[in-house]
Amino acid sequence: MDQLSAMRAFIRVVETGNFSRAAEALRMPKATVSTLIQGLESHLQTKLLNRTTRRVMVTTDGALYYERAVQIVSELEELDSSLSTSHGLASGRLRVEMAGAFADWIVIPALCDFYQKYPDIRIDLGVGDRTVDYLAENVDCALRGGTPADQSLIARRVAEVALITCASPLYLERFGVPQHPRDIEKDHYCVNYLRAETNRILPLEFRKDGESELEIDGRYIVSVNDARSYMTAVRAGLGIAQLPLFMIGDALETGELVQLCPDWNREPLPLYVVYPPTRHLSNKVRVFVDWLAKLLGDAKLDRLP
Repeated sequence: MDQLSAMRAFIRVVETGNFSRAAEALRMPKATVSTLIQGLESHLQTKLLNRTTRRVMVTTDGALYYERAVQIVSELEELDSSLSTSHGLASGRLRVEMAGAFADWIVIPALCDFYQKYPDIRIDLGVGDRTVDYLAENVDCALRGGTPADQSLIARRVAEVALITCASPLYLERFGVPQHPRDIEKDHYCVNYLRAETNRILPLEFRKDGESELEIDGRYIVSVNDARSYMTAVRAGLGIAQLPLFMIGDALETGELVQLCPDWNREPLPLYVVYPPTRHLSNKVRVFVDWLAKLLGDAKLDRLP
């Protein structure tokens, strides 16, 4: 039995949910996939999958085997890729995590360009701000806003994001326009951002030449941990927030959102690509990180209106 081929077939069946889609992805007959899985189960002397006419379900042993098999196959792909000195030969499965705002506004619209350069790299993109166990989940790298809380990670600073204090006209009609950041603390509501890594609400920050820097922890109706929901809550009139300029530029121009306290700025949010120190920076990771850094740099996310 070709155990490596059987492991790849098993992984694809689990991820696609049935033998037909797995066979299509692997470009082999369905009968061959079935034979590989049967041989693997016989070799391991355990049942990995429960099959019915409608679906395939993973057994308890199968779930455990899947987690280790994904890691082993990925490491083998990394080893193969690391022996290539040409970026043009970069290939394999790349597991990336990033917040939905970066994925939707910046990265996904540009992925065709990346694919044209590196057609043999497959990207599994996890979207969200959740805390990630990089080794257990086999994550190659992540794009994160703010200084990484986990100091054990290797972090490469790739860009800065301008943040704009704003609210909707609906909110301002109800509560008035603050003239100073302290007015927000006394008389207004905020939409708060809950950072998943630390489970901490981030305060509004302000700075101005000749005056001290301020941190405002305002009253709030709702806090969220996703930038897209953060913007939606502000648009709905639930409070004041500091949103990334690249997300709200159009809304500011149309008047859907209104910039507040324009004489006060917030330090730009640094963006980092992070990855675990125990993971070899393979060719596929290197070319993706370099491409991402250029993409973010060309986007000029730190420009103010």
